[in-house]
Amino acid sequence: MKEQQAVVFSCQDVHVWVADREVVKGVSLAVAPGEVHAIMGPNGSGKSSLANALMGHPAYTLEGRIELAGQDVTALSPDQKARAGMFLAFQYPVAIPGVSVASFLRAALTAVRGREVPVREFRRELAARMDELEMDPAFAGRYLNDGFSGGEKKRLEILQLLMLRPRLALLDETDSGLDIDALKVVAAGINAAAREEVGMVLITHYQRLLDHVQPHVVHVFVNGRIVRSGGPELALELESRGYDWLAPQDGRV
Repeated sequence: MKEQQAVVFSCQDVHVWVADREVVKGVSLAVAPGEVHAIMGPNGSGKSSLANALMGHPAYTLEGRIELAGQDVTALSPDQKARAGMFLAFQYPVAIPGVSVASFLRAALTAVRGREVPVREFRRELAARMDELEMDPAFAGRYLNDGFSGGEKKRLEILQLLMLRPRLALLDETDSGLDIDALKVVAAGINAAAREEVGMVLITHYQRLLDHVQPHVVHVFVNGRIVRSGGPELALELESRGYDWLAPQDGRV
């Protein structure tokens, strides 16, 4: 982990419920600017629920405290959290027919920056970011996620990340459904965001993303809890041994 850096994001003792079922059972994290945390765990362990609840999804009830750049953002709505600098890349991005990629991104930039973004400035920045992600310029005129392949949807999520430059990015299984070439491009975008001091939390099942994105910290998530944390070597151990050998350290289930 990076030393002598201020924490850009933290959550303390977060519990999350879906209806009356507790799915996250006391999670605490602290992320510095430019620091990459990977959360790995089996299906159904609560990883995606944690990300959605931190962002304020109304289907989840959250208890605990969330801070962004030293400010308590626990009670903010999702749009307020986005304006404050939180970003969530969805596991299953939603299609919005009739709204172009360019129109959506310019509206999002205006909302986050609090000012109208001049067209020439926007187009220049969008073209540069699309070039980084090896995206056809015509992509900007397509309707948002409408008819997109899985890889195109994930590239668009990373394009949004690079354009919006949040303080914290929660990436929920961004590597899902990507072939190796698309994975490398998406990973390059994630690394570029980290270099620009974006704090990153990557939720993934597999080591393959971490072959291209070097995490500072790896957390193992089992049954709603972080049961172990370590360096990149922990992800390699999970790849070889799976999750069955791990159990909550305090014996709870």
